[in-house]
Amino acid sequence: MRRKVLIVEDEPDIAHLVQTHLNDIGCDADIAGNGAAAMNLFNKGGYHLVVLDLMLPDTDGLTLCRNMRAAGDYVAILMLTAKSTELDRVVGLEMGADDYLTKPFSVPELLARIKALFRRMEALPSGGTTSGKQEIIERGGLSLDVDKRSVKIDGKLVELTAKEFDLLLYFARNPGRVFSRIQLLDKVWGYNHDGYEHTVNSHINRLRSKIETDPAAPRYVLTVWGVGYKFSEEQE
Repeated sequence: MRRKVLIVEDEPDIAHLVQTHLNDIGCDADIAGNGAAAMNLFNKGGYHLVVLDLMLPDTDGLTLCRNMRAAGDYVAILMLTAKSTELDRVVGLEMGADDYLTKPFSVPELLARIKALFRRMEALPSGGTTSGKQEIIERGGLSLDVDKRSVKIDGKLVELTAKEFDLLLYFARNPGRVFSRIQLLDKVWGYNHDGYEHTVNSHINRLRSKIETDPAAPRYVLTVWGVGYKFSEEQE
């Protein structure tokens, strides 16, 4: 099946470069040079992925990302940014982006990130299973509704980004098992490039700030010093 992608980028050379390589991997890609044109195309529906530049002439990518997330159906969002500060990356992920890539980027890495997003989308529940059974994971006071991609702590709804949910779900499905940062990059992000271990650390920190009563003394996602992280067996 050919995937449909929306490229939101005001630099024509970059936009057409991305479009060409997406066509090479079997995607149909449209280009929007500003926020207004992007939302007009997005609202027509049918996209599997949005490649979204952070800096646009009429709006910013963060606002556009938030509007796309509020529109309804889940669409993967890969944010491109010329900014490289941790704050910019964190804000982009909090607004709902699934992944980010800092300019200048290499085409092989861009395609690797996109393919990883597609693989994760294929692994998501289709919304209606043949059995009609809803998958709920209960771990202590934590409850994950896999189909709705929602999380509750002691009955209270917790807002997680797409990647935070994927990370928590992977942990909750494997309680007690210790994962290195490289393993988590491979299983949750879909790539394991050296130097990106800090991505795992920052996501773990933000996840703990949302699900733990005391992030400094977590009861769910635990640090295994010198190795990585695990989900507490006590919460099974």
